[in-house]
Amino acid sequence: MNSQARKISKIIEPRFVREGAGVKLKRSFPISELDYADPFLLFDHFGSDNPDDYLAGFPMHPHRGIETVTYVLDGVVTHKDSIGNAGSIGAGDVQWMTSGRGIMHEEMPKPHNGKMEGFQLWVNLPAKLKMTSPRYQEIPSERIPEANSKDGIKIRVIAGTVGDVRGPVTEIAADPIYLDVSVPPDGSFTHPIESGHTVIAYVFEGEGLFGSMTEDQAKNVSHSKLIVFDDGDLVEVRATSQPVRFLLCAGKPLHEPIARYGPFVMNTQEEIQQALEDLRNGTFV
Repeated sequence: MNSQARKISKIIEPRFVREGAGVKLKRSFPISELDYADPFLLFDHFGSDNPDDYLAGFPMHPHRGIETVTYVLDGVVTHKDSIGNAGSIGAGDVQWMTSGRGIMHEEMPKPHNGKMEGFQLWVNLPAKLKMTSPRYQEIPSERIPEANSKDGIKIRVIAGTVGDVRGPVTEIAADPIYLDVSVPPDGSFTHPIESGHTVIAYVFEGEGLFGSMTEDQAKNVSHSKLIVFDDGDLVEVRATSQPVRFLLCAGKPLHEPIARYGPFVMNTQEEIQQALEDLRNGTFV
């Protein structure tokens, strides 16, 4: 059976928004053009040469019903939460937090050598796991394996599998793929992804051709943009005369109703009201 390369469904130009105590972010969704990409609920790119854009950070705030994935390229994010965790993640580190029934946490970005940059992805939890116990998977950079090819392609495997290289993030309901892919000039990258799974790519350095090469459906996409793919079972990327670097994320859609209110994502408005009530009466965590 022939593999079918995924064509591009949408190309999203991120919008500048302010979140937390005033952190300036580039948001790819949710925005008017893309509400969410089931099971992914939010994608933000943070970072600036101006510390005033991010030093106010994200003081203590609640989450319920989702997972937050923080991947730091540069700088440091210190964090603490209501269940006793505290620490920091730096360049190349990942924190995959399952909020479950409820957690209060704080994230404060700080520069390193004047630089701060990273990403946050929200992943939905299925109804049966919305009220599960909160937990962290915190993975330092040295534990994230690379799958490198002889033609210069470098892939940091955070979740999922590339060849015989398996990412350290496991036991996630969405069965995710999360890869940081660097393709040198004129290089080609292909990766099989199960049909029916949602696939997005965020181009954050350089430019490349994304889509079906054989059907002449590929489009040139430069940074910083988010790509949403149609269905298929293969992702194809080809760099131009300059290199391209992008995040490739895939997950199994839940096909469940979504009710959300800020940091809460549940299945019904009644569950949102319950979260707010729990927060008011001190029974949230």
